[in-house]
Amino acid sequence: MKIQRVLPLILSILFMSLVATAQKNYTKDADQAFRSEEYFKAIELYKKASTKEKKKAAKAAIIFKIAESYRNINDMKQAEVWYTKAITAKYPDPIAILHLADAKKANGKYNEALTEYNNYKTLVPSDPRGEDGAKSSELAQKWKDNPTRYSVENVVQINSKYSDFSPAYADKKYNTIAFSSTREGSTGSEADPVTGENFSDVYETKVDKKGKWSTPVPLGEAVNSKINEGAVSINKKQTAIYFTRCDFKKNGQLGCSILRSEKKGTSWGDATAVKLFADTITVGHPAITKDEDKLFFASDMEGGQGGKDIWYVTYDKKAQTYGAPVNLGSPVNTPGDEMYPYVHDDGTLYFSSNGHLGMGGLDIFRADKSGDNFSNVTNLKFPLNSSADDFGIIFEGTKERGYLTSAREGGKGSDDIYSFVLPPLLFTLQGVIKDVDTQAPIAGATVKLVGSDGSSVEVKSGANGGYEFAQNGSARYVNPNTSYTVSAIAEKYLGDKGTFTTVGLEAATNFTKDLSLKSTKKGPIRLPDILYDLNKWDLKPQYQDSLNGLIQTLNDNPNIVIELGAHTDTRGTPKDNSTLSQKRAQSVVDYLISKGIDAERLQAKGYGESRPLISDKQIAAMKTNEEKEAAHQKNRRTEFRVVREDFVPKVDPNAPKVAPKIQDVSEEEEEAE
Repeated sequence: MKIQRVLPLILSILFMSLVATAQKNYTKDADQAFRSEEYFKAIELYKKASTKEKKKAAKAAIIFKIAESYRNINDMKQAEVWYTKAITAKYPDPIAILHLADAKKANGKYNEALTEYNNYKTLVPSDPRGEDGAKSSELAQKWKDNPTRYSVENVVQINSKYSDFSPAYADKKYNTIAFSSTREGSTGSEADPVTGENFSDVYETKVDKKGKWSTPVPLGEAVNSKINEGAVSINKKQTAIYFTRCDFKKNGQLGCSILRSEKKGTSWGDATAVKLFADTITVGHPAITKDEDKLFFASDMEGGQGGKDIWYVTYDKKAQTYGAPVNLGSPVNTPGDEMYPYVHDDGTLYFSSNGHLGMGGLDIFRADKSGDNFSNVTNLKFPLNSSADDFGIIFEGTKERGYLTSAREGGKGSDDIYSFVLPPLLFTLQGVIKDVDTQAPIAGATVKLVGSDGSSVEVKSGANGGYEFAQNGSARYVNPNTSYTVSAIAEKYLGDKGTFTTVGLEAATNFTKDLSLKSTKKGPIRLPDILYDLNKWDLKPQYQDSLNGLIQTLNDNPNIVIELGAHTDTRGTPKDNSTLSQKRAQSVVDYLISKGIDAERLQAKGYGESRPLISDKQIAAMKTNEEKEAAHQKNRRTEFRVVREDFVPKVDPNAPKVAPKIQDVSEEEEEAE
């Protein structure tokens, strides 16, 4: 009997429970969680609401809110999926298209992102985010295709499957780092309703001489609490630590403040809040300068450029007080978010932003110090940046290496710590020294490399004529941002040289410069055609330029003495031609001396018509007057040959320059008779 009376009561309770469940307003609860920034909780509630919602417009709005929640917890893969669903469900606001483009860019799908940005730009032409997004997608692909020289590697030993982020050096030798992590073992036992992960704590780890990292350990209860701690900054003396702590107020809104703790022996003392505003719930990401005179931080307080901005306060170390907050303004801050500041030892500001043109999510930027402010904001490009969030960069003093945080593909968790280094920019120069006529290699040639930075080094060519300038241990022979001249000389050869430059190069380059030397043992070397009018000897301006090569040869080979030989054709009398060739040789000599060539290096001769290249018999056999005239012009030539290679200039460089006497070959022959 008792069972018969109890059973209807149980059925009644079950029925009422089912009705209550069916009537539960998941959308209302999800909206409340969303407003409280409890996005992980909101996602689950919105998904339940979506399955029960029958109205298409309301369902599209719920799907959009799911996408927004994923975006706010930086799960951009799921955000892309749900923004696509929202657009398919006819969600009316074009902002869904913009955020889909952002998600695709964050997932490295730059071409698809470009299409969506252009779609948004068409729908909302007044919003610059469409145009900026399109530009950033094109730039991102360009930067990815042409990476900088930085090398970036995941610090696998200290990362976990959870979020590990915001490293800071914790000793003077740069062997210990403190960082934030949501890994298991955190001080708090509850899950963060924003991310669904553990609350973050600050950990410390040390690397030994072999590059092995110790197991990260929490800093202790003076720093860590049951809520989130992160974004650490430690002063140069390692005596004070600044960090962010985020809590929940009664209304569920997330609030953050900056705390400071001083070293007490080997541990940290009780942390106290840094009073920056009357209400410090909107500040975080502290960065203390090298001299500890300024504290930079991020805040979304009123008076900024929009979103989160970077601010700073001046710190009075004696009074231990902070001045009024100053917003960095433009060009650092934008209507987007600027966060995670870091001040390099040289004063350069590094920070992360989604408001400047970037590769996706947060990108790391640098800004040069300019008086009391900063200018020349520059994206660090790939691979320091990626399509995902990149932030929390630190440098090992003034060295081009350090650590950063990234959520890029290939990591162990949602955020991982990566090491980075800028490898030396290596350049090499190699080549072969050859005989210009025979192409035979010349062994033992002296190859000299002279740089615009004042450097000078020599090597000898090998048995195969080859030479090389490459880094040898710590000795670097080809330097960055330097212009070079490479020259080669060898006995019984005229020298040759070439030029190249490393200025502006950002990639290692192997230069090749083969040099060809002209033998001085094979008779006269003909100069470029210096043509004279019939019975004329004056050197025309256009042919003065033809002698620049000879001037260069003489300057490149300062030890040689040459004989200049002037020749005529066979028309006219031998005596007249002899006189004419003397005057022609004289005109060349005068020009060379006027250009600074020592007269003692010039031995000139007028050969007249005695040594034609083309004989009268050959000319007579030619069919046309044009051919005959061309042959006569070839006979009217100037040549030079090296007669000595032991020239030493006079001690007095200001001694008067005297032109050498032009020797008449016919006079020499008469004397010989």
